[in-house]
Amino acid sequence: MKKVGLFFGTFDPIHNGHLTLANHFASESDLDSVWFVITPQNPFKLNFKMLPNENRLELVRLAIKGSTKLDVSTVEFDLPTPNYTYDTLTHLENKYPEIQFALLMGEDNMVTFQKWKQYQSILDRFELYVYPRKTQYSIPVEFKKHPKIKWTEAPLVEITSTDIRNRIQQGKEIKSNLPLEVWNCILKKGFYSN
Repeated sequence: MKKVGLFFGTFDPIHNGHLTLANHFASESDLDSVWFVITPQNPFKLNFKMLPNENRLELVRLAIKGSTKLDVSTVEFDLPTPNYTYDTLTHLENKYPEIQFALLMGEDNMVTFQKWKQYQSILDRFELYVYPRKTQYSIPVEFKKHPKIKWTEAPLVEITSTDIRNRIQQGKEIKSNLPLEVWNCILKKGFYSN
C-alpha cells in the first residue's frame, strides 16, 4: 500500500522551509510521497486574510515543479470551511482507499492537539510524523510516547510565511528564502506588497 504524508498549511506563501521539510520526509522516511494540502481556512485563524486559493496553488505548483515525490492537493477547496483536519482525512481516506495517509506536523501543533476536532480518532487511524519547531509550551505527556506519533529528526526550520509577507511589505530581501520561480511570480504579480 502506498504511504503518503499530508503536509497541511495555508502556504501563504510556500517557502524553502516547507520544501526542506517535505523533501526530508519524502526521502528520509518510509513515505512514498508528500502532498501539500492547501488550507482555505484554518479554524484557529478565522480572521486571517490571505492570498486567494488559486494564487497560493499557483505558487505551490511552481515550487514543486519537476519533483517526482512532491504533489499538491486542493481537496479542502471543495470542503466546508473552516477546514478541520479530521474531516479532510476522512474524505481522503474514502476517496483513496488504496493509500495509507500520515500527517506531517510541527512540534508546536502538539501543544494544542487536544483541541483539534476528533483528535483521538485521528490518532486511532493515522500516524503523525512530528518535526521540530520551537515552542515555549510543554507537550502533553500522553503524546510523548504515543505509538502512532513518530518524533523525527527533520531539520529545524526558522523561516515563516508571516516573516516573508512582512519583509515583502517592508521592501526587505527575502529572495533567498523562496524558490526562484515563486519569488519571480510574487514580484511579477505584486503579491503581498500592499
